[in-house]
Amino acid sequence: MAARPGDMDIGMSAEPDVTTLRDVLHLRVIYGDTDQMGVVYYANYFRYFEAARNELLRAHGVTYRAFEETLSLALPVVEASATYKRPARYDDELAVLTAITSTGRASLRFAYELRRLPAGELLATGHTVHACINGQGKVTPLPNELRQLLGLPLRAEESGSSE
Repeated sequence: MAARPGDMDIGMSAEPDVTTLRDVLHLRVIYGDTDQMGVVYYANYFRYFEAARNELLRAHGVTYRAFEETLSLALPVVEASATYKRPARYDDELAVLTAITSTGRASLRFAYELRRLPAGELLATGHTVHACINGQGKVTPLPNELRQLLGLPLRAEESGSSE
């Protein structure tokens, strides 16, 4: 795989496997999410991706708040992308599918699909990459506690304590 900007800084390695996407969130588009044409404003897709990411983590017993409070770590977005196939519109019922598609020493990559229900028409795809940082903003390895909850491979060199 060719390196992308930022990959080397946070240790990304694996190509995404989009076959692992799970339907984790259903929502209905509200009027406030649309522009004057009744189409979902492009930046709102990232809000939908965030909501789905939170639901996926929650399904594994992880919340951002607990992650931050118990481990004093954060997972900020360091890369985000969306490809728009068809517009989502006011009052559409949407399904957002997501999965963790690759991990690095100190990063997670999530892939997303946004589909219109009931037919499942693909409206958008995207991804976000999150770096694990400590309270001083320094990139730090993903703790084994998080890896275990998410069903990810454990880091052998980690002794169980976070940096």
